[in-house]
Amino acid sequence: MKQSIVHIALVVRDYDEAIAFYTEKLHFTLVEDIYQPEQDKRWVVVSPPGSNGTTLLLARASKPEQQPFIGNQTGGRVFLFLNTDDFWRDYNEMISKGIKFIREPKEESYGLVAVFEDLYGNLWDLLQLNADHPLFHRKE
Repeated sequence: MKQSIVHIALVVRDYDEAIAFYTEKLHFTLVEDIYQPEQDKRWVVVSPPGSNGTTLLLARASKPEQQPFIGNQTGGRVFLFLNTDDFWRDYNEMISKGIKFIREPKEESYGLVAVFEDLYGNLWDLLQLNADHPLFHRKE
């Protein structure tokens, strides 16, 4: 049996501002942006550069009960983990683009890590996993 997580839904306030953040500041690729008239929604999918794994589905909050979860999908815990092949390149570029880091870079047993906020306040780890980490060589 082979299964995989294809998308992770991320609740956003506005499609276009979220697309701009992910494509312009994090260099994600806009994979799909399709209007669904029957639901008056868009199907918006972005993916990290060079990734062939799980993607983010940018889901606009469409009901009042969804609004409080914009930027707080996990109650203040780190939510997403962005692995890179060059931590310092990406860290320095993200700083130059105004991305706020709330935990400075630190060497851990699994690799180099720092915590940043996305445009809504969701917490992310920026990681560069060590070559001996089990996920380092994983292929989707």
